[in-house]
Amino acid sequence: MKHWKTYFRFVRPYTKWIIVTLLIGMLKFGIPSLLPLVQKYVVDDILLNQAIDIGQKVSQLMVVLGITFVLFVIVRGPVEYARQYFAQLITAKILFDLRNRLYEHLQRLSLRYYQNTKVGEVISRFINDAEQTKNIVEVGMMNVWLDTFTLVFVLGFMFYLNPVLTLVSIAIFPLYAIAVKILYKRLKKLTKERSAALAGIQAYLHERIQGISVIRSFALERYDQKKFEGINGKYLQKAMAHSRWNAWTFAIINTMTDIAPLLVIGYGGYQVVQGHLTLGTFVAFFGYLDRLYAPLKRLINSSTVLTQASASWERVLELLEEPYDMTDEPDAEVMTSGNHGIDLRNVWFKYQEEGTWVLKNISLQVNPGQTVAFVGMSGGGKSSLVGLISRFYDIQKGALTVGSEDVRHWTMESLRSQIGMVQQDNFLFSGSVRDNILLGRPDADEEAVIAAAKAANAHDFIMELPQGYDTEVGERGVKLSGGQKQRIAIARVFLKDPPILILDEATSALDLESEHLIQQSLQQLSRSRTTLIVAHRLSTITHADLIIVMKNGEIAERGTHEELMANPDGVYAQLYSIQNLNSQPQPAI
Repeated sequence: MKHWKTYFRFVRPYTKWIIVTLLIGMLKFGIPSLLPLVQKYVVDDILLNQAIDIGQKVSQLMVVLGITFVLFVIVRGPVEYARQYFAQLITAKILFDLRNRLYEHLQRLSLRYYQNTKVGEVISRFINDAEQTKNIVEVGMMNVWLDTFTLVFVLGFMFYLNPVLTLVSIAIFPLYAIAVKILYKRLKKLTKERSAALAGIQAYLHERIQGISVIRSFALERYDQKKFEGINGKYLQKAMAHSRWNAWTFAIINTMTDIAPLLVIGYGGYQVVQGHLTLGTFVAFFGYLDRLYAPLKRLINSSTVLTQASASWERVLELLEEPYDMTDEPDAEVMTSGNHGIDLRNVWFKYQEEGTWVLKNISLQVNPGQTVAFVGMSGGGKSSLVGLISRFYDIQKGALTVGSEDVRHWTMESLRSQIGMVQQDNFLFSGSVRDNILLGRPDADEEAVIAAAKAANAHDFIMELPQGYDTEVGERGVKLSGGQKQRIAIARVFLKDPPILILDEATSALDLESEHLIQQSLQQLSRSRTTLIVAHRLSTITHADLIIVMKNGEIAERGTHEELMANPDGVYAQLYSIQNLNSQPQPAI
């Protein structure tokens, strides 16, 4: 019941519109229900009436036709349009609100969630399952009530015409209730399994398309095709199991539906022969029988649709109720611009509660405007440490302050607005070069965009592109080289102009010439800013005010370049010597 309360939060703003649509629908379904009464009147009171002559019969028939034409053609058309339009409008608006809420929720989920969840699974719930939930309103809150109203409305006329024949007509109703209870419980389970299998296909497809270059380079097309056939076959099994059960459901329901007309023909025909029932009443009654079982069959079909919609809503709700690993504190404040320092005191951190410590007892003070570089072997904890500054994750032990306040004292949005980050693998979104640079400051003007690109030494190559700043970069920036993508990412940070700068292997994707140009720009950018640099090539950070050598999640050494090189047996000095040796030209083989 709880999950329905959650859904009705999206429905509540449109309650009045739903009521109006229901009233229009009652009129729409009520008008056709009068037709059997018209048939009874025409047969008993006009066609079989021996008390009036042919002229009067024709005259009365024309009057009946005129009235019914107005009612069934002129009135019913606009009513039908209004009912369909408002029903679709309401469901579209509810789905619009639901997807907005889902997207807002996805924005607030932590990086840990996305590291442990396949993107295709999220997309499947966001698109497919969310789309199915619209039937909860369209079918469950509209069609079901209208069909129920039609049933009651028709049963009222039928009891008026002949109570006994009505009871014969509805004798199989209890069988419907039993069938629905038995059949639809399993149908819901099969629907969820089918949706999960479909999500598996989408997750696999999303991942493989992103890694298509790897598949091609290793000639894995046939191998990958077989893997996909296995996943696709799993979905086929679940889909066929769902279809078989669905087919059995319809077969059983439709067979039971066909029993009622046979009962009415037998008993009603016998009553007419005996003279206990007029022919017009029998004709009208048989007309009502179709109007009785048509909404009943729709109700049964609605059970199928609602079962599927309910299963989809449960999958959407699982996503909506995914807890936030990190939230703003109730008294969190907005961080304002300024030259902020960073202080870590006995910090311990691990990604998973049951995992191993990634950072162990880290203590470090970064003064405002200071440049601090982190070096060391891969897996030493460098990127993890700088990720804590932006509060991508929360520490488990110790204290982390930014701007003389605990990092959790600031709202996450305001904290991150004060930090500019350039990573090793920067993500470019599909759109133009300009659009991607503007992510640094969406309200910036053209002059500021060009200035940022020039500062990042990106303006020249951008102007050589086919449409300059309007050139489409493709999904993930596939139309640009690694160095070009990196310079656009750096231009974003220039445009943002943050007081805290984090460079995580920021020049690793550049050739030596581009790296030299970017190093000059980054040094210019880092002036009078608090700057943290994660670097692989030690030659790029010799200018740093402080160099931190990380090893196995701990600080192995610290000092300036000169201080660290003074210890030839130290980790830094050995790494520096190895890199210098490797950078020397090697003899030809």
